[in-house]
Amino acid sequence: MAGIKPPPLDVSAISATGGTARPLSQPRDAWGLVALPIILFLVVFFAYPTVLTLLRAFTHFDAPEVDGLDNISWALNGGANRTILIRTFVVAGLCTVFSALLAFPYAYLMTKVSIRWQTVMMGLLLVSMFFGILLRNFSWVVLFQMQGPLNDLISALGFERVRMLGTSPAVLMGMTHVLFPFMALPLYSVLKGIDPQLTLAAQSLGATPRNAFLQVYLPLAVPGLFAGALLVFVLALGFYITPAILGSPKQSLISQVLYEQFDGSAAFGRSGALAVVLLATTMAFVSLANALLKRSKAYEG
Repeated sequence: MAGIKPPPLDVSAISATGGTARPLSQPRDAWGLVALPIILFLVVFFAYPTVLTLLRAFTHFDAPEVDGLDNISWALNGGANRTILIRTFVVAGLCTVFSALLAFPYAYLMTKVSIRWQTVMMGLLLVSMFFGILLRNFSWVVLFQMQGPLNDLISALGFERVRMLGTSPAVLMGMTHVLFPFMALPLYSVLKGIDPQLTLAAQSLGATPRNAFLQVYLPLAVPGLFAGALLVFVLALGFYITPAILGSPKQSLISQVLYEQFDGSAAFGRSGALAVVLLATTMAFVSLANALLKRSKAYEG
């Protein structure tokens, strides 16, 4: 081994680092090259179409709109548009409430069962998300049709068959089914971090199990509820496939009207105006929700 010579040291590197030797060459940080394809994809398929659609609200006009903010005025001043916008927010709000009511017991149960059953319940959530949205919506079509299983059960009980497809409740149930995992997963991530000894300590100090849950456990779960509610509400505002399949033109949501103006009437300015209104109201709601969350955290502090 005496004939093997060690590699020469970089003297300049030793002097620059105060006597500590460093390798002669180091691999360059290539994060920019890794991120470049993703950035290009987002710019081409998300940023550019979004900006173009929003700009058309102020540059593309159909009679009687001529210039300026006429498209925005059409989107806000039309009685039908206001009704559809209000209906969209009501359906999104109800979907958020129902998702929370269903997801909270599910996530709470996940924190109480064994690891094996936690894995099974988490797998059911993930499998539900991996199924295509069209498949999930058409499964409701099979259930809700006049000759479907639900109406067969109603008829077997001696009642008249009920028209379910094309109604707002059908849309609401379909949207809740699709968005349920987006509420359950944030809730579970918060609930699993809550120490169960806290409620036991409250009960040892005289609180009833109900009061211990409402005054100790539930406030600690608020961040999970808030995150899930915000995610579900924002996603529900832009839902198109579920209202188009399970709903009807008489119960349209704003996404259906936007698509009709864009694809059916080629009124790009009006569709852009509806997109601007929806984006502005969504951002206002998110900003308000964040302000309320920060205020509650400051109060707790």
